Amino acid sequence: VQLQAYGGGLVQAGGFLRLSCAASGGDFRLNNMGWHRQAPGKQRELVATMSSGGSTTYADSVKGRVTISRDNAKNTVYLQMNTLKPEDTAVYYCEADYIVITDGTVVAGREWGQGTLVTVSS
Repeated sequence: VQLQAYGGGLVQAGGFLRLSCAASGGDFRLNNMGWHRQAPGKQRELVATMSSGGSTTYADSVKGRVTISRDNAKNTVYLQMNTLKPEDTAVYYCEADYIVITDGTVVAGREWGQGTLVTVSS
């Protein structure tokens, strides 16, 4: 399973961005999908997750400004970010928990995307 994230960029404070992350690579099933971010000099932190059934979790710092969604038919997860703040500046990583069944063997794992940079100017 490979994840490809895109949609980052430079935006002014108060603006918006929509990140996308598509999974590919054979026959697999995706469970939880989510977004994390890592700001310069800081640890990676959770932004939002969404289960295959649609349950969501959000970091307190983004609640009310960020919406996670997914298109299961396209194996894609999105992150709509509104009212962006300079402190949202970070590299955003998508992740997905997956299951692959090969010759009767079930393999479960977590894959990460390559990261997309979001820069919010004040």
